[in-house]
Amino acid sequence: MEINAQTKIGDIVKTNFRTARIFEEYGIDFCCGGAISLEEACSKSDMDIHALLPSLEEMVVVNDPDSKYMNGLELDELCDYIEKRHHSYIREHSPFIQQKLQKLCDVHGDHHQELFEVKQLFDGAAGNLSAHMQKEELVLFPYIRQMIKKKKGGNGARITSGGILQPISQMEEEHQIEGERFRKISSLTSSYTTPPDGCNTYRIAYQELNEFEKDLHRHIHLENNILFVKAQQLEKELT
Repeated sequence: MEINAQTKIGDIVKTNFRTARIFEEYGIDFCCGGAISLEEACSKSDMDIHALLPSLEEMVVVNDPDSKYMNGLELDELCDYIEKRHHSYIREHSPFIQQKLQKLCDVHGDHHQELFEVKQLFDGAAGNLSAHMQKEELVLFPYIRQMIKKKKGGNGARITSGGILQPISQMEEEHQIEGERFRKISSLTSSYTTPPDGCNTYRIAYQELNEFEKDLHRHIHLENNILFVKAQQLEKELT
C-alpha cells in the first residue's frame, strides 16, 4: 500500500501487523487510536512524520501472511478466531498473573509500593475484560453472525440500520479504558523491567504482564480496525 500523511494508522497495521512494532517504538497507539491519520498521530506524539515514514514504507511491503489471512476471513470466522485465540488467552492467563502479583505484593511490597497499584489495576482489567467479552459473545458477535447468514441468503434476526453502532461504540470505549489502564501498568513497572532485587517470580510476572498487554493490543486491533469497520460496512449494505 502507499502510505501518506492521511493514511489511517489502523489501515497500515491491518495491511501488515509488523508495522505495529514501529508504532509501539514511537509511542503511537495503533489499536485504540487506529482511526486517526498518520499525520494526526505524529502530531499527538510530537514527532516528525518524515522520521517515521521510511521505516513504515520499508516494513509494509514485507510479506505478512498472517495479516493477509486475517483480512481474508469472513466476519463470522473472525469472531470465532477472536474468541478462540484472544478471549481464551485472557481467561487462561488472568488468574495466573493475579496469583503472581499477589505473591510479589506479599514478598516485595514493603520495598516496592508500586506493586499494590499494579495489582489493583490488573485486577480491574481482569474483571472488566471478563464482562466485556461476555457482551461481545452474547450480543455483538451473534449480531455479526446473523448479518453473515443474511448475506449468504439465510433467514435470521432482522438487521436494522444503525443497530450495530451502539454496541460497537461501547466496545471501543471499553477498549480505550483498558488501553489507558495498561499504559499506567507499563509506566509503574518501567516497561516491565525487573528491579535489581527482583526474584524469578518478579521476572515471570512482568514477562506475563508484558505478553498480556501485547496480546490485548492485537486483540483490540483485530476488533477496532478490522471487525468493527467491516461489520458497519456490511450492515449498511444489508439495510
